[in-house]
Amino acid sequence: MNNFKPTNQERRFKAYVSIFGISQFHLQNPYIIAWWSAAFPGFGHILLSKYLRAFALIIWEVLLNNMANINHAIIYSFTGNFDMAKAVLEPKWMLLYLPVYIFTIWDSYRTTVDMNKITILAEREDANFNSFAIGSLEINYLDKRSPLMAVVWSLFTPGLGQLYTHRIISAIITLSFMIIFVYFSNVLLAIHFLFSGNIEQATEVIDPQWFLFIPSQIGFAVYASYVNTVEDNKLYEKEQRKFLKENYQQYRVKI
Repeated sequence: MNNFKPTNQERRFKAYVSIFGISQFHLQNPYIIAWWSAAFPGFGHILLSKYLRAFALIIWEVLLNNMANINHAIIYSFTGNFDMAKAVLEPKWMLLYLPVYIFTIWDSYRTTVDMNKITILAEREDANFNSFAIGSLEINYLDKRSPLMAVVWSLFTPGLGQLYTHRIISAIITLSFMIIFVYFSNVLLAIHFLFSGNIEQATEVIDPQWFLFIPSQIGFAVYASYVNTVEDNKLYEKEQRKFLKENYQQYRVKI
């Protein structure tokens, strides 16, 4: 149940609050969005709140990356073993991987530029948007949260920062893939051996192909949760300011 009903008078809304999260337009750097798409296809689209497209691209990245052994090749390249990097790559999967990878970067950049234009128009129109949503599954509302707390929870487990900011869909995607990466990379088992002082066994048990997904996942979760918290706080202040001006300020003094 929402307390906001759109009419034909508004062309663009600044934000929309639902039981699954908060979707809003805000200015973003197209180069940063494109960079996250290059780091891990799908991450840039999550920052743009395009979750269906992001989910499809993340599945594609995990599947094709494993088929082509791209992470293995990256590790060999970083260690200077270029011959092994060439040997482990699967050409038939690699050639299928490249066009979609380039499209992902281009599409996220293009979409960010377009959404920045819409953001400016929505700011000028200054149409009303809802700040409260309640349903049989969830309750969501605008309020102020700590960006630092969002970062801390994301560092503990990627996805918890998104839950803290009530980005349910983003949290489900992030948590689900984090569980998959941690399980298949054996990283927790490697940490166990490392704390036991068995460094050699910790090195042997870890799967580099799956492990290389994890740094991008953690970095993205931290960045996304921080940015979302900051922008949600700005949205909360904007909604409060507009409400007070429309309902109280006009009776006393006009600015």
